[in-house]
Amino acid sequence: FYLTPPQVNSILKANEYSFKVPEFDGKNVSSVLGFDSNQLPANAPIEDRRSAATCLQTRGMLLGVFDGHAGCACAQAVSERLFYYIAVSLLPHETLLEIENAVESGRALLPILQWHKHPNDYFSKEASKLYFNSLRTYWQELIDLNSGETTDVREALINAFKRLDNDISLEAQVGDPNSFLNYLVLRVAFSGATACVAHVDGVDLHIANTGDSRAMLGVQEEDGSWSAVNLSYDHNAQNEHEVERVKMEHPKSEEKSLVKQDRLLGLLMPFRAFGDVKFKWSIELQKRVIESGPDQLNDNEYTKFIPPNYYTPPYLTAEPEVIHHKLRPQDKFLVLATDGLWETMHRQDVARIVGEYLTGVHHQQPIAVGGYKVTLGQMHGLLTERRARISSVFEDQNAATHLIRHAVGNNEFGTVDHERLSKMLSLPEELARMYRDDITIIVVQFNSHVI
Repeated sequence: FYLTPPQVNSILKANEYSFKVPEFDGKNVSSVLGFDSNQLPANAPIEDRRSAATCLQTRGMLLGVFDGHAGCACAQAVSERLFYYIAVSLLPHETLLEIENAVESGRALLPILQWHKHPNDYFSKEASKLYFNSLRTYWQELIDLNSGETTDVREALINAFKRLDNDISLEAQVGDPNSFLNYLVLRVAFSGATACVAHVDGVDLHIANTGDSRAMLGVQEEDGSWSAVNLSYDHNAQNEHEVERVKMEHPKSEEKSLVKQDRLLGLLMPFRAFGDVKFKWSIELQKRVIESGPDQLNDNEYTKFIPPNYYTPPYLTAEPEVIHHKLRPQDKFLVLATDGLWETMHRQDVARIVGEYLTGVHHQQPIAVGGYKVTLGQMHGLLTERRARISSVFEDQNAATHLIRHAVGNNEFGTVDHERLSKMLSLPEELARMYRDDITIIVVQFNSHVI
């Protein structure tokens, strides 16, 4: 099934979104110029989510990608709630008091976040009251705990992640008299999601990561070439420190059963995630909640089974690893992406492709045909294609779209092959997932003049 270039473009561009930070007096005072984001589904419905917002009561901007598993419910909830928890954690005591007093007396609330959303990024309206009440309980506790110190961003991020995960778990245990909501909070808790979030404020960049999505910095070297700096570590079996951490938290007798076939208890790829209460609650609690829950939950095979060798829960945490980086003039952009991108592309290629896209300058590296026997005709084809690629860079108005085009359509020579792209995008839903994962990307462009 062959797609024409315009058909390919309409599929690739369906979820793209761009935001430019407004200028004041002709000057841009933010360290962020703007961002491009996009998503390409492989699952139906897509299990990835993305969020971006400007903090209105404190300085700074929040951006994040969320990768759901066992459905999209948890990723959806985290994508709409986590930034409020972070924003509230960062607020000074007097602002928290103002907000609480406004709620008490029924006055209009100070807006905390300005969201930058694509029309497809929806909010679940039915749960908004429940979500608000949980958030309010959190800020009331922060008011009571007031120590008068200004909040450290790192601590705020860690507290927000842990608190939201705790609330997701609690809401599912308490349940809800409304059967729709009751089923929703249980679906959120029993599915799971990883999260990779950036907070940018002036030259301070903090990355909070839980799971295996990634943050990467694009750096322009003095000779104009591009290099990549990792700002997060995957929490999975490939990370030795992470495997050690899990082993330290459980008795020696469980050492052999903790990580099997590179998965937690032989089942879960990420070693940290929101939700996934099957890996957090005691067996008694799981049984009690499922038995008293709605029938749909009882019919769901996934919720029924208990993971094998389940002796000393919790086996999973949502606590993020936080990395702080002071931005430098050579730091040009940040890429946040779910593992769907990193499974197909090396970070060095990501840095080069985005860097060349943003500057429009292509470093003509010698064509590498490593180990392939290439005829003169093929070589001629590669060179012609390379010339075409320089003009084609402008067909994408969005850096994230440009990256997805490469992630899905690259051939063994690292150039986009239209035929391959067409095949990959025309795969039926049930096959697509066998060849690739959902891909979600946010590319943040920094303002070197301000930095």
